[in-house]
Amino acid sequence: MLLTILFGFIAAAAEILGGFLIIMKKEWPRKVQEYLIALSAGFILALVLFELIPESLELLGGTASLYMIVGFGLLHFFEHTVVGHFHFGEETHHDVMVSPVASISAFTGLFIHAFFDGLSISAGMEFNFSIGLLIFIAVLLHKIPEGLTIASIMLAAKQPRKNAMIASVAIGVATMLGIFTVYILASVDSKSVGIAFALSAGAALYVGASDLIPEINRSGNRITPIIVFGGMLLFYISKQLMENLLLH
Repeated sequence: MLLTILFGFIAAAAEILGGFLIIMKKEWPRKVQEYLIALSAGFILALVLFELIPESLELLGGTASLYMIVGFGLLHFFEHTVVGHFHFGEETHHDVMVSPVASISAFTGLFIHAFFDGLSISAGMEFNFSIGLLIFIAVLLHKIPEGLTIASIMLAAKQPRKNAMIASVAIGVATMLGIFTVYILASVDSKSVGIAFALSAGAALYVGASDLIPEINRSGNRITPIIVFGGMLLFYISKQLMENLLLH
């Protein structure tokens, strides 16, 4: 449990770091953000297809499909139905102003997103250490761009710098809430961990396919789509390294 909490704190800290960099006017180049997003997208999609979906089906049988679609649908509902559409990175240009309402909407969507990040890490660690570690890597890869995004949105909406920092910290807290939720569920019913795992599989699929890939497709940089394959390769290498280390 302590290791899972540590992973949660690291992911939350990366989120807060992204916000801090924007607030301190140390804005990252657009290409760096795109490359991190592309790497994360490839890693997450490979993780979902090779690990999370098969393991969810093994844990829950055919019922897992229902929870996976619920996880997918929940993120879609909150990010694009309840709070409206937002993009990773689009609002990081300070010359593009957004309304205060839009900034709150984006914050709400990213808060829900971060909660499922934490849920995914915790459910993965509860089930299998190597899978949990892979999920943690996948989440960590897009945490700094996520922090850059929310702080930039708040500043573009003419919110005080204090509010931008609070938003970054709050989304980091959402990650930790997701971490602890799995342990609360596990204390009630062991089957709940399997359900949380399947929900996180659907949510991770949504993050990779609906949140991250569209941002890559919008980029005019031809190198960025290639880095998606680099993310998939990174997943394979990471998986092989962990399997070899665990066997020894």
